[in-house]
Amino acid sequence: MTNQTFQSSSVGSGARDEFYGAAPAPLEESQSAEPVRLEESQGTLPIPMSNDYLFRALMQRNRKVLKALICSLLHLEPAAVTNVTILNPIELGEDMDDKTYILDIKVEINRYLLLNLELQVINEKNWPERSLCYLCRTFDSLELGQDYREVRPAIQIGLLNFTLFEDSPEFYANYYIMNAKNHRIYSDKFRLSVVDLTQIKLATEEDRAYQIDQWAALFTATTWEELEMLAKANPNIQEAVFTVAKLTREEKIRQQCEAREDYYHRVVARERLLENTKRQLDQAVARLDQAAAERDQAVAQRDQLLKLIQKYGIHIPEEAIW
Repeated sequence: MTNQTFQSSSVGSGARDEFYGAAPAPLEESQSAEPVRLEESQGTLPIPMSNDYLFRALMQRNRKVLKALICSLLHLEPAAVTNVTILNPIELGEDMDDKTYILDIKVEINRYLLLNLELQVINEKNWPERSLCYLCRTFDSLELGQDYREVRPAIQIGLLNFTLFEDSPEFYANYYIMNAKNHRIYSDKFRLSVVDLTQIKLATEEDRAYQIDQWAALFTATTWEELEMLAKANPNIQEAVFTVAKLTREEKIRQQCEAREDYYHRVVARERLLENTKRQLDQAVARLDQAAAERDQAVAQRDQLLKLIQKYGIHIPEEAIW
């Protein structure tokens, strides 16, 4: 492996066989069905495209869309990706439990590269640590007896509906382990990436060349009209939109998506309640501090007055000082 594996838009010819694996099986494409007429749907989407269960269902139901998204995010030519396998599929439409509560998607590409992909809606203030845990678990793929040099490259990509670092917003950022002095990358087999869905305006020319901005626009769309416009400009997104239209008509899948929306609302409401409670506590503490300061000032004034009384021999009952 060279240090260019994850940094260039294509893999060098000398490393291509190693990166993509030997003789992979053909990619499992989605089964085509009756086309969906988008013009029959108007207005607000029944399920926002930022719904993480819908994202999971879309990627699991349509491998062509999953492949297209991966190629955009990893700057790969579609012809180079011949096998995409989801390693942790779920039973779509079934009730969620603790095991399926986290909806990250573990993908094996060409039987070699390991990718962890997740759409995160709510900022729980723990994404750096959480994504590192995902990546480390994915990276730790060696079987008993394997040489360390055989460890497979692992990438974790979070599509976040919030800005991770407010002081340095960026649309698509890649993070590596590197030397702090000369910036030499320690290993190109370990990478974290973040797509900030709220910062599409910051997309670079390279991001736009690989249509990452179009995917971000898809995952932030809230109306059928937005989806129709995006579908007209990008055949892969058109495929995604048709699949979404079908998924949202399946009752069990729609119910799970709605359950996730309810969860988001509960989390936001709880966070607001906590913020309001903290603000009220802070205000109460501030009032107590002010009262304490005023009392301290009154005591100091009393002590000063007593000293003056004693100095000039004035007799005043102490209780009268108060």
